Amino acid sequence: MPIPFVDAKLLKGRRGLVVGIANDRSIAWGCARAFRAFGAELAVTYLNDKAKPHVEPLAKELEAPIFMPMDMSVPGQLEAVFERVTEEWGGLDFVVHSIAFSPKDTLGGRVVDVPLDGFLKTMEISCWSFIRMAHLAEPLMKNGGTLFTMTYYGSQKVVENYNVMGVAKAALESAVRYLAAELGPKGIRVHAISPGALATRAASGIPEFDELLEKTKLKAPARELVSIDDVGIATAFLAHESARLITGQVLYVDGGYHIVD
Repeated sequence: MPIPFVDAKLLKGRRGLVVGIANDRSIAWGCARAFRAFGAELAVTYLNDKAKPHVEPLAKELEAPIFMPMDMSVPGQLEAVFERVTEEWGGLDFVVHSIAFSPKDTLGGRVVDVPLDGFLKTMEISCWSFIRMAHLAEPLMKNGGTLFTMTYYGSQKVVENYNVMGVAKAALESAVRYLAAELGPKGIRVHAISPGALATRAASGIPEFDELLEKTKLKAPARELVSIDDVGIATAFLAHESARLITGQVLYVDGGYHIVD
């Protein structure tokens, strides 16, 4: 199904890596659809063999020439993806990082009680993985590029049941600013996209998430929930040259929810 508002190949000739598609409700899928609709060529990863059957049809829909497993818990898989991109394309214009994880017992408890191993795993997958991707992408972005990661309002305000993931997202947003400062002289821009509450598989692990969706819809100035396509289109815009002097931002795509007390 075509994405509304997209009728121009503004990113034709651009190539990018999208990490984090789990199914057709994923934020990463919304981003991939938008980038492809704007004419970009995409490399796509899937988490593991269990996830592959759900992601492979989507990769085919995107006509992705590179489709590989990428689990941050498996040593070498991330590096293998970038090696393949280097061999096949020789360069990269953008990366979409849309992965986060916290062990169930860690995410479900108070921050003050978080065990060290759970905290480290949360930070490794949810924050350090983006820093590592930036490191690997830097030499491939010879003519500049854009790095994107996904965050959430719970990084700035205490959101009930978001717990240690809010701490990880706060660290991720800080990393965005530092990476933007360090990579900016090379023409590489870095952004965090902060969607409003979305009914994704990842969000289903947060207790009372349905109530949060309803609260978001009632309080947001736009009085509606965002879609993955809304997030994707906004993300794709920031990869265009018209946004070349915008970097280090946390872009809220949430119907204005974050401005309301």
